[in-house]
Amino acid sequence: MRNQDLSSTVARESPFRPGTALGAAALRVEVLLAGERGRLAPWLAVAMGAGVLAYFGLREEPSPWVMAPAPVLVVLAWWVATRAPHAGWGLGLVAAAALGFAAAVGHAWLAPPALAPPMRAVVLSGVVLDADLLPEGRRVTLGEPRFGPEGPPQPRTIRVRLRANDPARPEPGDRLSVRALVRAPSAPAYPGAWDFQRAAFFAGQGGAGFAIGPAEVAAGEGRAPPLSGLRAEIEARVTAVLPGPAGAVAAALLTGGQSAIPRDDLAAMRDSGLAHLLSVSGLHIAIVMGVTFWVVRFLIACWRWLALRVDGKVWAGVVALTAGGFYLLLTGSQVPMQRSFAMAVLVTIALLTGRQVVSLRSLALAAAAVMLVSPDAVLGPSFQMSFAAVLALIAGWEAMKGPMARLRGDGAWWRRVLVFAGGLVGTSVLAGAATAPFGLAHFGRLQWYGVAANAVAVPLTSVLAMPAGMAAALLMPLGLDAPALAVMGWGVEGVLAVAREVASWPGAAQGARPIPPWGLGVLAFGMVWLCLWRLRWRLLGLPLMALGLASPTLHRAPDLFVSGDARLIGFAAEGVLWLQRQSGASSLTRDAWLRAHGIAEPRPLPMDGEAARGAIACDAGACVLRAVPGGPEAVLLRRAPFAEYCGRAVVVVSAEPVRGRCAGSAVVDRFAVWRNGPHAVWLGSGGARIVSDRAWRGARPWVPPVPVPRGREDLPLAPVE
Repeated sequence: MRNQDLSSTVARESPFRPGTALGAAALRVEVLLAGERGRLAPWLAVAMGAGVLAYFGLREEPSPWVMAPAPVLVVLAWWVATRAPHAGWGLGLVAAAALGFAAAVGHAWLAPPALAPPMRAVVLSGVVLDADLLPEGRRVTLGEPRFGPEGPPQPRTIRVRLRANDPARPEPGDRLSVRALVRAPSAPAYPGAWDFQRAAFFAGQGGAGFAIGPAEVAAGEGRAPPLSGLRAEIEARVTAVLPGPAGAVAAALLTGGQSAIPRDDLAAMRDSGLAHLLSVSGLHIAIVMGVTFWVVRFLIACWRWLALRVDGKVWAGVVALTAGGFYLLLTGSQVPMQRSFAMAVLVTIALLTGRQVVSLRSLALAAAAVMLVSPDAVLGPSFQMSFAAVLALIAGWEAMKGPMARLRGDGAWWRRVLVFAGGLVGTSVLAGAATAPFGLAHFGRLQWYGVAANAVAVPLTSVLAMPAGMAAALLMPLGLDAPALAVMGWGVEGVLAVAREVASWPGAAQGARPIPPWGLGVLAFGMVWLCLWRLRWRLLGLPLMALGLASPTLHRAPDLFVSGDARLIGFAAEGVLWLQRQSGASSLTRDAWLRAHGIAEPRPLPMDGEAARGAIACDAGACVLRAVPGGPEAVLLRRAPFAEYCGRAVVVVSAEPVRGRCAGSAVVDRFAVWRNGPHAVWLGSGGARIVSDRAWRGARPWVPPVPVPRGREDLPLAPVE
């Protein structure tokens, strides 16, 4: 329908009249939405995601009663949509946002409370739920853990790394007891960084630790989760036939566990842009279901009696879906797999009913399903990168359908080769471009040669490694899996060779300042706007994406960091991160600080009697930082008395407690981080802005309460700073 005819039709049917400015504007919106017919429903999933993000942006936990309006709004939106579709869609956006908010509130409300493990070593016991191979030793996940022989069972899981020389070989379902040191999930590296405690809270984890004694195992005294024992058996068999990195990667492809892959090979896969091959996702489940579909259909076609009596496509689709569901459970139901399987269900239904196989609507339904099951996944890189890649591929395929059809032309062999090569390169470019901003936001790295690496590694995985791995899994009960695993090993070795080669190229992976959360939100909304709409107004998404990409230049990272235990203190100045590090300081925290500034390596703060260049000057007693020339000073105390700097520096930082008042200066010492977590400081011409982790996150179920000194539990809580 032409635009003029569409406008006339909408004007006749619309309840709005163009006699007023408001009526004319409403009619214009009606015309636009009518032109986007078929593109409105996916926006409901976007609104649901906005509701989830709104929950996680709060500083206080809402009452569970806020969930009540969501179902009412959903029903009301449906009722309005049956009478006025566009008005119902607008109300549906509100209802979807309320539903996403309610889903997040409900999951937090139903989750068991966070644990507070003992501060000292304790005898830890529990049922082995999972046993992961490590490059050195093993790591077990314990269900219903007990602290001490008489301790009650805890509602959360505990992960413990066994000693490397421990002869114990626990399997899922065994009961394990070991003396270990357990710690609660760590706080963010700095205010606004990735929240490990939030992720562990929604994953049902209570803490992690390491064994300081030998493990005692009682075989088969507990109940293991479904398929966990099978997962462990497959990993053991694969690594026995394929020792070394190839076996660890092959096991990861089949079971989803990456813990046994050596660190150097993990780094090579990451720097070459092939890390997505290790995280089971849409590619893997597509291979499993695709191979199953065509093998079953071929077998049905070979049996003439059966082929004449059943619909081979229907039976093959059902068997392929069953195989995909089994693979989902075997690999631990990770977020990319949840998205992929939800889409696989829709694709199978579409195949069986003759509808469009892959569409934006099916992607939106998959996103809504994942958000209802795991609303916290919206904040993670797996959800964001997975859906961004598929969104870009669907939208890109729609845009390139005409040019690719013209390129195919009369179907000559050389044209088919060009179409195949163009599709392969286009897929890598689209997926890589769509996921790169999210990778930069979460990991602070860019992989420049990912297209070249994927052009070789993805076919090796799809044609050789995964099909051979599937055959090996089917032959394992018969003990005939060794030849198939050997073929799988060839494919995996090829992938590792590509990863190592590409990672060695100059500038293969570069650190860069990460995109801040607000910039990522603007970029994601711009991408969704560009890909979901059909009319020319979709181009308004391009400046939003440009603003999101430019946001690192508009965002200022902290000038001063203090870790949660004060063992690590960092000054950022002139493109360098200067560190004061004590024994036991966290390397993960250091790496997070480096990523925040896009710096590759830190430098130690100068020692006694030395002076650093530029904005930092150190002597035996203290180090002084000026982030702005002629601006305010921050002082890191070493041995100098703090009174010497009170009133002179806007903030005084100390790894030890500062006892006494420091008039005219803010103090961040060992007591401050003990109470309120890591601190970040921004220095400007107007003074200093100091933010603690507790002030940033607020009072949420996954944030530990303000600690109270031992023996003084009856005192009121200290105020949040």
